[in-house]
Amino acid sequence: MITSLIVLLLGLVLLVAGAEALVRGASQFAALLGLSPLLIGLTIVAYGTSSPELAVGLHSSMGGQSDIALGNVIGSNICNILLILGLSAMISPLRVSSQLIRLDVPLMIGVSVLMFFFGLDGTIGRSDGIILFLGGVLYTVFLIYQSYKEKNPEVQDEYTKEYGTSGSMSWQQGLLNLALLVGGFALLILGSRLLVTNATKIAQAMGISQLVIGLTIIALGTSLPELATSVVASIRGEQDIAVGNVVGSNIFNILAVLGLCAAIAPGGINLSSAALRLDIPVMIAVAIACLPIFFTDNIISRWEGLLFLSYFIAYTTYLILDSTQHQSLQWFNSVVMIFVVPLTVLTLLIITWRGLQTRRKRLPHAEGRE
Repeated sequence: MITSLIVLLLGLVLLVAGAEALVRGASQFAALLGLSPLLIGLTIVAYGTSSPELAVGLHSSMGGQSDIALGNVIGSNICNILLILGLSAMISPLRVSSQLIRLDVPLMIGVSVLMFFFGLDGTIGRSDGIILFLGGVLYTVFLIYQSYKEKNPEVQDEYTKEYGTSGSMSWQQGLLNLALLVGGFALLILGSRLLVTNATKIAQAMGISQLVIGLTIIALGTSLPELATSVVASIRGEQDIAVGNVVGSNIFNILAVLGLCAAIAPGGINLSSAALRLDIPVMIAVAIACLPIFFTDNIISRWEGLLFLSYFIAYTTYLILDSTQHQSLQWFNSVVMIFVVPLTVLTLLIITWRGLQTRRKRLPHAEGRE
């Protein structure tokens, strides 16, 4: 048991190290080839932080442990918003771009709901997985199109300072970046193997389902790259990176990670009644909650970050109590259903109403300036 836990932690370390090497190597190698810095940031770097989820999902799916793959995607998406955005906003209020509110957040909600409907029959089959994966391809193509359409000189200058231009990189640097790419993939494969194998052993020893392990330990571990990226971006004042990283990662997790896992898993990915009854609806609710919070002056305030973080703690507490059938579970459920949920709905309605009132007051002033 102790040995499995130590090896599991080692797997997490290898996953994070592999993701870091993959992102840095891919970014610099792409710059060597003269690709657009904005294109690299929107695709390779953003998807690179989700590479641990992909590695764990593929390994567990091919090994017949689809509950881990499913729990990893659902848990990571919940963790990305509640924990990562919560912590980032508590460090510094986060400004949300209008494009995220208009396009990416509604898309995140849409693919979350689509995942729920695909799973209503108890399975996300191979055809469902192919549809999701093709959606991920189309989303990536759209990002590439947008990057060429809206090139930002300031972003390019900042990227050039950090990575250099294609002309300033020697062939030795190119080989080094290629080595980072290969090494990053190798660490991801090894880390995912150690993580999944030992998480399964721990779950069996403790009598905890693989779904709960995927929703908690593995989800938190594979979200570490997003956590590091968003928290550092928040400290540096780069709010667009902090928020965009989370939203983009959530979309990628459902479309690419879950889609590819369902497409290659024998018989697709089976969904338990617990996932359909609680975990996926929580993921959808968390995604929907982003809209009114992001909508208020396009800012996630510190108290809203604290609200996110509090819900992450409450959700994790429920999973632990439920998996161990603790005697306080019924009391905890009563408190959440009678007090917490109604209070949250009321708070979101008030936030939305205030946001609409503020925008209506600003509209006449904007028309007057025109």
